[in-house]
Amino acid sequence: MPTFEATDGVEIYWEQWEGDSDLPPVLLHHGFIANGQTNWVLPGIVGALTATGRRVIAIDARGHGRSGKPHDPAVYGETRMAQDVITLLDLLKVELVDVAGYSMGAIVSLILATRDPRLRRLVIGGIGSAVVELGGVDTRVVPAEAFREAFHTDDPSTITHPAAAGFRAFVDAVGGDRAALAAQAAAIHASPLPLDTIAVPTLLITGRDDVLATRPELLAKAIPDARLTVIDGDHLGAVRQPAFADELVTFLNTR
Repeated sequence: MPTFEATDGVEIYWEQWEGDSDLPPVLLHHGFIANGQTNWVLPGIVGALTATGRRVIAIDARGHGRSGKPHDPAVYGETRMAQDVITLLDLLKVELVDVAGYSMGAIVSLILATRDPRLRRLVIGGIGSAVVELGGVDTRVVPAEAFREAFHTDDPSTITHPAAAGFRAFVDAVGGDRAALAAQAAAIHASPLPLDTIAVPTLLITGRDDVLATRPELLAKAIPDARLTVIDGDHLGAVRQPAFADELVTFLNTR
């Protein structure tokens, strides 16, 4: 398996699909609980990109998929994950890159866009006004205490918060490490992001029924060169809509 050691020693898994396009590679970063396969391969987004000749790189964030899963919140957070992406791009000697992130991965991608000059184009999905108002994913929908309850109990039937119960069901469906995911939930980014410094064309894609991405126009307005596309679907379903892949590929294939 292709892995690399992060700067703090955590093993990070990544996957690559070669292409023949003269456009730069596309780096994909998944959402919370998901991984490269569930977020990007199974919905057909990797296939849609490679069909146009694009080289694609997908990373499994620490605590997710086939990457290392420490249980200490001190080694988590989207800023730490953005550094892992920078480390991978350095190892691959990537000089220019398009980046797409969903939900948690969208926060990682926004942080990356404020720090790494190699980005050419950026796609972010599954987030909305909370990025401007809270500095990260919308913790108003699932409070931290509800996450702790959902991830630490051995009996999912005791979970009282409906949205938290949905996240727990997702964890169990993908065989996630609950302690590692609880550590990330305790370390999510929650401070202002310098969105006005993002200097690349940006596409924001949100699902019309996504309660974690409400008022996305507020976020689009905060990024200088951003445009918003609203498609059908809720938080877990929007990325599986054919329109998501269509919008992403068209935007990233623009020269």
